[in-house]
Amino acid sequence: MSLNDVAGEMTQLVSFSVDREEYAIPVLKIMEILRMPEVTRVPNTPTYVEGVMNLRGKVIPLVSLRKRFNLDGSENGRRTRTMVVDVTGELMGFIVDSVSEVLRVAEAEILPPPAAISAGVQQECVSGVINRGERLLIMLDLDKLIGSEERGIMKE
Repeated sequence: MSLNDVAGEMTQLVSFSVDREEYAIPVLKIMEILRMPEVTRVPNTPTYVEGVMNLRGKVIPLVSLRKRFNLDGSENGRRTRTMVVDVTGELMGFIVDSVSEVLRVAEAEILPPPAAISAGVQQECVSGVINRGERLLIMLDLDKLIGSEERGIMKE
């Protein structure tokens, strides 16, 4: 009998923080994690779009998760990171306060989201909650966080 038989299907998640809340996304969605890059501002974009960055010749939109979640903005610190993520086939950069670790989580540990979600996160982009003792992680579905209409605006 293997460990997977006992624990069920395992999934790997990357945990990160935004305004002292912990979130997680599947590690397979992340292309790379970078220090805060040089940002080129773009006019007439949604307020949560910080601008664009150049990643080896490819222009990628940068989204501040603080602003996307309608949280108070703060200056980017030395722990601020940009996660370059695949969102429905398009690369996007998500600015977070810090990236914590890679977690191995049993599928059974991922609970359905409660009916009322706090911290300013839109309910439809929360795919689950993980209870790790003293830690509660909110699992995000980034494909639902940025809608197709918004991705079209950013592409232009």
